[in-house]
Amino acid sequence: MPQPIRLKDHEKDARQVRNRVVVGAVAICLLIIVLIARLYFLQVIQYEYHSTLSENNRVHVQPIPPTRGLIFDRNGVVVADNRPSFSLSMTRERAGDWEQVLDVIVEVLELSQEDRTLFERRMRQGRRPFEPVPILFELSEEQIARIAVNQFRLPGVEVVAQLVRHYPQGEHFAHSVGYVGRINEAELKVLDPVNYSGTHHIGKTGIERFYEPQLHGQVGYEEVETNARGRVLRVLKRTDPVPGADIVLSMDIRLQEAAEAALGGRRGSIVALDPNTGEVLAMVSQPSFDPNLFVTGIGFKAYSELRDSPDRPLFNRVLRGLYPPGSTIKPAVAIAGLDSGVVTPSTRVYDPGFYQLPNYEHKYRNWNRSGDGSVDLQAAIMRSNDTYFYDLAHKLGIDRLGNYLSRFGIGQKVSLDMFEESPGLMPSREWKRARYRQAWFPGETLILGIGQGYMQTTPLQLAQVSALVANHGKWIRPHLAKTVDGVPPVDPNPMPDIVLRNPGDWAQVSAGMQQVMHNPRGTAHKVGDTSSYRIAGKSGTAQVVAIKQGEKYDRSKLDERHRDHALFIAFAPAEAPKIAVAVMIENGEGGSSVAAPVAKAVMDAWLLGENGQLKTQYAPPVTAEAPARE
Repeated sequence: MPQPIRLKDHEKDARQVRNRVVVGAVAICLLIIVLIARLYFLQVIQYEYHSTLSENNRVHVQPIPPTRGLIFDRNGVVVADNRPSFSLSMTRERAGDWEQVLDVIVEVLELSQEDRTLFERRMRQGRRPFEPVPILFELSEEQIARIAVNQFRLPGVEVVAQLVRHYPQGEHFAHSVGYVGRINEAELKVLDPVNYSGTHHIGKTGIERFYEPQLHGQVGYEEVETNARGRVLRVLKRTDPVPGADIVLSMDIRLQEAAEAALGGRRGSIVALDPNTGEVLAMVSQPSFDPNLFVTGIGFKAYSELRDSPDRPLFNRVLRGLYPPGSTIKPAVAIAGLDSGVVTPSTRVYDPGFYQLPNYEHKYRNWNRSGDGSVDLQAAIMRSNDTYFYDLAHKLGIDRLGNYLSRFGIGQKVSLDMFEESPGLMPSREWKRARYRQAWFPGETLILGIGQGYMQTTPLQLAQVSALVANHGKWIRPHLAKTVDGVPPVDPNPMPDIVLRNPGDWAQVSAGMQQVMHNPRGTAHKVGDTSSYRIAGKSGTAQVVAIKQGEKYDRSKLDERHRDHALFIAFAPAEAPKIAVAVMIENGEGGSSVAAPVAKAVMDAWLLGENGQLKTQYAPPVTAEAPARE
């Protein structure tokens, strides 16, 4: 039997619909309340936070690197300046796959794989987020055009105009002024991250490094408005950077060139000082190099050639070259003997051509194997008599000898603003015991008296010895900067003057050095005879390889680089010194024959006018000098 059909309950259906509508309406109201509450939280409670965040997305603070200070020689000739240049920079965060972008750059500019490796190394160096990294400098017009045409393939890459350090004098000041280079990761960790924002180069050597804080200046800032792609729309606020201070060197480009010409392409160094002020007038280390190669990054091949050259062009011989001073140290040893009372100017020593310690058979040879007979102090300096100074060193002893030579700056840094300087070595009993676990032997004192043995000096130290004799012991540290931002440098740690019990001893030593140049028996009289002014000088020869007892020096049996070094120190005019010079020629052999003419050429360039006469400002006053002794 079929089921009866139920009639539809319209009232029930209506009630269900009403209930559903109510539930839906309540849910909608609740969601609206939540949305309003959220909007209130974001727009009212967190208004400051989100407005600041929004502003930061629109406004960015960009650093403005300061212009690096310029460097001039004493006559105003530009030694280091800043040259406009176009560089290619990449911001890694905006480049996406930046390694692929580098491949595109190499392809577009038709560069080598070596360039690609260099670019990647620069990109991987430590840097700040969103900071553009320069990867290629000094773009040509063709390269700029190629980048512009392929800009759509190079996200995060842009061509930027900036100032790049340039050294117009090239090799002339490479070892004194130094150069700047890219900031590496180690330097980035110790630099002020704020002041060096936007700066990619820093002083690496020489004046550029020592005066880096002054040359760099203070960073500036500008607030810029950008769009979503990071493009700058307008500048909202700007704080200008403070440019670096300019530095005027005490060096003279003309004297520098004259010194280089006098060296004649030989390996060696020359230092010329003003003994009255400590100013470095010329500083030559040959061979040299072009510092411009290092500014924007030197290539691997070019650097390898400089680094591996047997002539070591990167090596600063003036400050880091360590050489036995040879007989150039004898004036300082003579001062030690006079002031300690061990000898007087009239003390004589008989020279048969050698010296022997009491109760020892070993003979310490004089360079003149036939001997000079009986010699006093001035004659010993004039003839560079080894026997006299063997005897003097023995009488002094290592302790007194070391103390006096240390007062002349041997074994310590003497400069004011040359951070690369080596202190050299002034040996002592304690030093030898710590180094070799051996006692000090009397014979080692003897050879120190003639500038051989363990003693190691730099050419700068020898120039300072000459300057100290010239100005009678007044200590003024040698310095390269004449003024920094118009202010002369100040020595924070001055050396004590060498004060002698009898100040007349300086004149006695000076007279002996003058006889070296102007007495017919002086070791450098051939050079002194051609001088129109009076010179006080001292030659020296430093052994590179030892010679056995009883053997003679034979240059034909030695490799050229094993031959003796030639040294010479001098100051002039002797009566009122205006220049002190130290010359060192590697493997030059003859201090008097090879190094002395170089020293005279440098002094001539400084003291003589175009007419070959002594310049008026350098003419010495008429004063009584110590009597010359034969």
